[in-house]
Amino acid sequence: MTPEAIVELSAANLARAIRSKRLTALAAMEAVLARAGEAQRGLNCFVRIDRDEALAAARLADVELARGVLRGPLHGVPMAHKDMYYREGAISSCGSKIKRDMPAPSTATALKKLDAAGAIQFGVLNMAEFAYGPTGHNYHLGHCRNPWNPDHITGGSSSGSGAAVAARASFAALGSDTGGSIRLPATFCGVSGIKPTWSRVSRHGTMPLSFSMDTVGPLARTVEDCALILGAIAGADPLDASASQHPVPDYMAQLARPIRGLRIGTPKRYFYDNIDAEIEGLMQSSLEIYRKLGAEVIEVDLPDIEQWNYAAMVIIAAEAAAAHGNWMRTRPQDYSDQVRARLELGLAVPATTYLDGLRLRGVALQAFSREVFAKVDILHAPTVGFQTPTIAETDISGGEAMTRALNSITRLTRPGNFVGLPCLSVPAGFTGNGLPTAMQLIGRPFDEAALFAAGHAYQQATQWHLQAPK
Repeated sequence: MTPEAIVELSAANLARAIRSKRLTALAAMEAVLARAGEAQRGLNCFVRIDRDEALAAARLADVELARGVLRGPLHGVPMAHKDMYYREGAISSCGSKIKRDMPAPSTATALKKLDAAGAIQFGVLNMAEFAYGPTGHNYHLGHCRNPWNPDHITGGSSSGSGAAVAARASFAALGSDTGGSIRLPATFCGVSGIKPTWSRVSRHGTMPLSFSMDTVGPLARTVEDCALILGAIAGADPLDASASQHPVPDYMAQLARPIRGLRIGTPKRYFYDNIDAEIEGLMQSSLEIYRKLGAEVIEVDLPDIEQWNYAAMVIIAAEAAAAHGNWMRTRPQDYSDQVRARLELGLAVPATTYLDGLRLRGVALQAFSREVFAKVDILHAPTVGFQTPTIAETDISGGEAMTRALNSITRLTRPGNFVGLPCLSVPAGFTGNGLPTAMQLIGRPFDEAALFAAGHAYQQATQWHLQAPK
């Protein structure tokens, strides 16, 4: 198999090829390292590529497999991850100037679980500074660029994850999602991404932004890949008291769940307010696919989500400011203007306003469950309602214009974080400018399996996820 053909494989298909010895882990690693070097020159999606260590690990994976030792379902699969997953002794800059010389004290549980599943980390990916930006701008490491058109944003904060996976420079990547930071780059870069239920995946050894809303999840070529990877990293963790004890199902075994009779909700308002006409048309086309697959599409009313957005912004701002309080006092000059301005806003949030936001979350989840999940199994909605902007258009450093712009980008993703529900972003077509867009599927707490089944069925019936940038 040629290197060009190898990098087009999904993570799941690559794992199968290595497991059956139709392909070696070394050949896969050599192919993806070559593509990563090419992608980095145009997209600035990597912070570091650990070539020698990765090649040695791939050779070892092949030796183990020859001896009959299979580490796990991702044996030999190369991956790079967002620069906020700590590995003991290595530098994780978190996209910042402040942490670029600080070795990590321990290894993230998510990385340990991927190691145990047989995956091989070969690099570290660019991200928004301290994961506090939805566009992909980074004024310390340089902006990450969209592989479909380098003048346009990747989405953030998992910018390098979205760009590298789309450019076939990594078979999959971990991202994080506090207000949309997995789903936005998945949408703008044309890949799949899952924000799991809050607490589904341990956050031990990951950089905190907003401890009550941060989630860990993968970006990958396909929904099947997302199911495979989430199955490897989900579950309880004694090192993270917030990690749920809820049992982790076999997501891969449930991918073929029948779609016929599935009740898919489409919202009457909010998600379609002022939406771009082309994107609305693509959403309707995706719903028509589900109808043809035998699903029942039902219009549903939603609670007043707008107030949830405000509360979510308050919570994230306050918790981010608390996490950065010491550096804001001692090293304010080492933040970019945009991130410093956002953290300063968080320092001004009254405690009563923050607590009111926290109290609203339980009420909001109850209301959403009553209005939506009492009537349908999954809610279908656009991930974003606008066409992908350029890097220049979103280069805003402060003031009310910054707040309005950043909040508008995360308007359709942030509610999922506020109520802690699982949300899957799935490529759903291209707009007239040649850039991808996506739908998001929102499910009941801890029912990622239903989202994976619905997303996989859609990808079996369409070709959007197979499209790659030139």
